[in-house]
Amino acid sequence: MLIGQDITIMGGGIGGFAAACALSQRGAKVTVLEQAPELGEVGAGLQISPNGVRVLDALGLGEAARSRSTRSRGVWLRDGVTGREVIDLDLGRLRPDETWLLFHRADLLDVLVQGARHLGVTIETGVRVERVELTESRPVLHIEGEGPRVVDFLVGADGLHSVLRPELNGKREPFFTGQIAWRALVPATGREEAEASVYMGPGRHLVTYPLRQGQVVNLVAVEERSDWAAEGWFHKDDPANLMKAFEGFCQDARDVLSRVEEVHVWGLHRHPVAIEWHRGATALLGDAAHPTLPFMAQGAVMALEDAWVLADSLAVQGMQDGPALYQARRRTRVTRVIEAANKNARNYHYGNPVAKLLGHGVLRIANRLAPQKVLERFDWIYNHDVTKE
Repeated sequence: MLIGQDITIMGGGIGGFAAACALSQRGAKVTVLEQAPELGEVGAGLQISPNGVRVLDALGLGEAARSRSTRSRGVWLRDGVTGREVIDLDLGRLRPDETWLLFHRADLLDVLVQGARHLGVTIETGVRVERVELTESRPVLHIEGEGPRVVDFLVGADGLHSVLRPELNGKREPFFTGQIAWRALVPATGREEAEASVYMGPGRHLVTYPLRQGQVVNLVAVEERSDWAAEGWFHKDDPANLMKAFEGFCQDARDVLSRVEEVHVWGLHRHPVAIEWHRGATALLGDAAHPTLPFMAQGAVMALEDAWVLADSLAVQGMQDGPALYQARRRTRVTRVIEAANKNARNYHYGNPVAKLLGHGVLRIANRLAPQKVLERFDWIYNHDVTKE
């Protein structure tokens, strides 16, 4: 147990608040520092697969999570140009005992925040940590407008641009993948199925799924492009640019895109998995340790898994040796998940007609004869349960 241990979490996102809940459950006194002035409607859609739902259940938040999300019926892959079905993975039929949830990020965050507050977690907003100083005894946070603050143990859940990660690993520049992504929320028409639809085309693909009990539709569109684009969700773009990129797609895809009024664009960059996840009284978590491309929908889920395993490792092995156990339990798995996401991007973007014919043909045959085999390829991701390791 961690009774009486004072732990500070830098970053009030999904991973940060999941860690706050998991650590508090084990008796730790937890403070979460978030640089935004308030916890609000940031981000868009998230898919939480069964391995992430198991963590939410173990945190005692399963009922609240289900009430704030849409249960996914399946994944429907289509040829983006013709609209023809490639494969329909009916999760309700193929995996009736597993739960896949579709969230607005703000709703999942609110579930975690409320859980943290119930457990007595202290939340400080508007706190911008400019840098972290690693001393021999305890980490020192240099906070804008406040000065230095010494903490007993620091969890860096501060995302892609973590200030703790370079202190542990040095600064390494990511490289542009040659792909950009758009993200938007659009009004629902009332006809959307509770599933993720993936429209696949040459050098691009579009993913859509409903949120908030079918009130809105989340869309993520990806295009291969040589022009560099900056990272981050908050770069606004003209919806006309998105429409132009997908003008050759089928009517269903264009109908969704035509409802876009506000869209953000960012460049997809590859970051190496951190070599060092911990040093002294610190540990990295989620995107701060292992950013991933969005092609397996596992970014938030890996952060949930990290949160549970970090808390469990500290409780089992203690504050000195627990961080090393945490890294040992997590690094191989997240590296494999990230590699799977990297490969999945290519499967959506067939440009060669022969490769497309073969690739889509294999999936169509599997759709008729053994769709469960397609899902089984990723059982190592979705069937995993970190709460029972």
